[in-house]
Amino acid sequence: MNIRGDKLYDLNCPLIMGIINVTPDSFYKESRMGNSSQLMDEVTAMIDGGAHIIDVGGISTRPGADLMTNTEELSRVIPAIKEIREKFPKILISVDTFRADVAKQAVLVGANIINDVYGGRYDDKMFDTVAELQVPYILMHSRGDASNMKSLDNYNDVAADVCLELSENLWELRAKGVKDIIIDPGFGFAKNVEQNYELLKHLSVLNLLECPVLIGVSRKSMIYKLLNSSPQEALNGTSVLNTIGLVKNASIIRVHDVKEASEVAKIVRNLMR
Repeated sequence: MNIRGDKLYDLNCPLIMGIINVTPDSFYKESRMGNSSQLMDEVTAMIDGGAHIIDVGGISTRPGADLMTNTEELSRVIPAIKEIREKFPKILISVDTFRADVAKQAVLVGANIINDVYGGRYDDKMFDTVAELQVPYILMHSRGDASNMKSLDNYNDVAADVCLELSENLWELRAKGVKDIIIDPGFGFAKNVEQNYELLKHLSVLNLLECPVLIGVSRKSMIYKLLNSSPQEALNGTSVLNTIGLVKNASIIRVHDVKEASEVAKIVRNLMR
């Protein structure tokens, strides 16, 4: 996959994506970056821990979160991306946004990948913008938005339905000339706890789409609700689910805890070689 114009990446070897939230209200409070020093310390630690991609987001997408304005989002993500790019010119950066203008501005200042949790549904200019920029696009499955996604979890067969809905978006992207697409089944987005596990169990269904698969289960409610714990206590569960995802051929795992995820990936690679 051509993630950077000057370099091809073989996604048969799993990549680790570290989560950077330049927000005050992310569901996992330890991931919130309050200032520039804290941001750069965390990015440095992630890269030292084995991160291949730094994913920068300026809006929490947890249920009920405030979507804020375009201007507010830009004021958070653009300075962060500029600073990361300046200090780490070779690291891959993705921008976690569902707004086409934010995505474009982020790419112009150094982002390599667009990570869209709404899969083009929020902003009807997103797919055209991705086609114009010709950067890799992470197409995530979701329904509704932060205000109503919990009520939109009706599926006949969650894995098959997710695959079908992603395929429709995938067809549209391909028709517009987008070449490099990564799919994300969207754990926790318009899916209840049981459906999340059913989806993970049948993750290989997504192989039908012939795209690399990203999974994002890090410290999510599918873990801590099942275990009657909290996001702060969900690292062990995260490692278990990431292991299962990698065994089922996930190409990228999106995590808060990079060092631990890198260890998981190393063990799974050794097991499956």
